Amino acid sequence: MASNTQLQDHIITLQTRIAELERRLGLNSNNSGKPPSSDGLKKPRRNKSLREASGKKSGGQPGHPGKTLRQVEKADSTIDHFPQNCAGCGGVLSEAACNGFTARQVFDLPKPQPLEVTEHRAHVCTCGSCGMRTRGTFPACVAAPVQYGERIEAFVVYLLHSQLLPEKRVAALLADLFGVTLTTATIARISQDCAERLRPFAETVRDHVAQAPVKHMDETGFRIGAKTQWLHIASTLLLTFYRMSSKRGSLLCGVSGIVVHDPISFRHWKPYYTLEGVLHALCNAHHLRELQALIEIEKEEWASKMQRLLRLACHATHLAHDADELVKPRLTALIERRYAAILAEGFAHHEAQPPLVPPAEQAKRRGRAPHRVGHNLLFRLRDRRADVLRFLYDPSVPFTNNLAEQDGRMMKVKQKISGGFRSDEGAQDFGIIRTFLSTARKQGWDLLQALIGDPQTLIAKLRCA
Repeated sequence: MASNTQLQDHIITLQTRIAELERRLGLNSNNSGKPPSSDGLKKPRRNKSLREASGKKSGGQPGHPGKTLRQVEKADSTIDHFPQNCAGCGGVLSEAACNGFTARQVFDLPKPQPLEVTEHRAHVCTCGSCGMRTRGTFPACVAAPVQYGERIEAFVVYLLHSQLLPEKRVAALLADLFGVTLTTATIARISQDCAERLRPFAETVRDHVAQAPVKHMDETGFRIGAKTQWLHIASTLLLTFYRMSSKRGSLLCGVSGIVVHDPISFRHWKPYYTLEGVLHALCNAHHLRELQALIEIEKEEWASKMQRLLRLACHATHLAHDADELVKPRLTALIERRYAAILAEGFAHHEAQPPLVPPAEQAKRRGRAPHRVGHNLLFRLRDRRADVLRFLYDPSVPFTNNLAEQDGRMMKVKQKISGGFRSDEGAQDFGIIRTFLSTARKQGWDLLQALIGDPQTLIAKLRCA
């Protein structure tokens, strides 16, 4: 009898393990947080979007300004084309016979030109009264007998940190286009000098983001010095701040307001909930993907109902925002009641399931009994209900944490290109410069002009809301 019980417990354990492995095989970029690159050659049959169809035709919508290329009133140069012979009789035609024309304009890049060399001369003058010789002073930016100017340095930083070209390819591009020979050491020095100059700007952005009413936060692994460290992202619609840290739980200090972040695991990733004096809003794009996995793999009915409800709530908030008003209280109350009913249905489903670990074996273990993936999600949706539905009541809170995800996307591209950073100093410089470039782009500034500009002047121009 005892051997039969042990055998049954062993079968339950194996079945649980098989179900977990099958679930892992069923996860992809459509129903989990896995990136599309992890799908490998076995791509999902159709890249299904979790958005519902709007019913509108694809392409630009009415009122969209468009970016069609249009002729200018005055071209930089003109090339005239005259007919040589008459199309009727074949007679010779002269330019004097012209009485009209049709114009077509071609927009093209100018031919790359050699670098402009500007010589600065500090003249020495002799005083007529005392005979003292005084030499003029060079501008602060002219610090060596021979050096590259601020425009080419800005271009190097732009290629290196905005377009994410490796140093050797930046050197090759400059040589091919402008005949400029730069060593990788010179490119690295330009990057270091730029980061040091922009450090006060990055610190100002950090403080503004921390005090913003609503900010998005995320983190992602980054290889620095052959070790996995963490890139922390904190951003708003107009500001982006990047910070490197050896610890994932080392979050931004002095944060207030509402923090929008990802739900990580059962009972959540703890560090976000150690922030004092803040409210939380969870990314519902993650919830939709987790629910999609439960629908496709576990075939849980409550998950499809919850997914439809969250989509409905998102659609309701979009309509309310377009009308510049809040979601109707009757609708929010209806969504809340439906939300509670679906949770109750989900808990009833999982409580009827056999335990993952046999009671006899669980008695030998420490800690709580393990739960199924859907059961853990139900606990999160119940315990953090206010954080899940905060977007429904506060129009400043978005449905997703996509802003932080987008701000972190290019950082992962950098990692794919270079594999990481050799030193902490290089990674910190990259974070400072990317903070500046991402913020400048959100502010609508010309990136090359901003890189040339005075950081203190740019700090004064910052728009925070």
